[in-house]
Amino acid sequence: MKIRIFSHCTIDTIVLDDTSYEQIGGAACYCGITAKKLKFDVELHTKFGSDFPTKFLTDKKLIFKNALSDKPTTRFTIKILNSDRKLILNNTCDAIEYSNANADGIIVSPVFQELSTETFEKLKKDSKIIFLDPQGFLRRIDSENNIHLEKTDINLSKVSSVKVNPDEIFNLTGLTGIDAMKNLQKKGVENVIVPNKQDISLLVKDRIYSIKLPNLKLYDTTGIGDIFSSSFCCTLLKEKDFFWALCFAGGAAQAALETRELGLKKVPEKGAIETNAAYFYNQIKFKQV
Repeated sequence: MKIRIFSHCTIDTIVLDDTSYEQIGGAACYCGITAKKLKFDVELHTKFGSDFPTKFLTDKKLIFKNALSDKPTTRFTIKILNSDRKLILNNTCDAIEYSNANADGIIVSPVFQELSTETFEKLKKDSKIIFLDPQGFLRRIDSENNIHLEKTDINLSKVSSVKVNPDEIFNLTGLTGIDAMKNLQKKGVENVIVPNKQDISLLVKDRIYSIKLPNLKLYDTTGIGDIFSSSFCCTLLKEKDFFWALCFAGGAAQAALETRELGLKKVPEKGAIETNAAYFYNQIKFKQV
């Protein structure tokens, strides 16, 4: 099966325990490598500069076309304190233009405004399965390039799944909790996923399904959300079962955290994801709403 990912590759400076580490990153890389681990064909629709090590992508057998830009690669400084992060934008690369993306599924996960709303609307016609992480549509910068979220209206029709944290869903709806999830559902989203640190909720029809990640000592949390998103989308495509998709996504996030690795080294192997998914399958709780 084939999945296509629309997002910038990045070069991140991760600040952890007062030590800085420069790492390849971005949703394109985290989602792409996770999908490859789950045996999908992956094509990245992205942009990066000559400062980006393309050999890394080719070694991982990630396909990319027309990605090289005259501008340097998008760069962030990410300061991590447990499960909280502070993001600073250092540079932005060119926007990602629309190209026909017929595929079994498409992950749309901009990191900072690299996708226009026009491009997003066109992508909805290329696959029945559109997974959206809207973070990059919501992000803005202040005078010192610190990133914050801003209320933004996004057309969510024909979006099959969306992943949003509590701050993001508030900036999309002006609401919180179950009311916010129902609001996104009314806008056309079939699967509304809200991770809130260890607690992960999924609204499908009139039920909220929930799992709780173990209370692990956290290290580098960069990319955990992208690993979760890719695992959910891939499992939904393969199994056509949101229940298993939630289990695999939670299992992937847990397995990634358990590695205690930095950057892309934390993307877990398929076996570790499957083991955790089997555990969550028997732990899921649900309630009628």
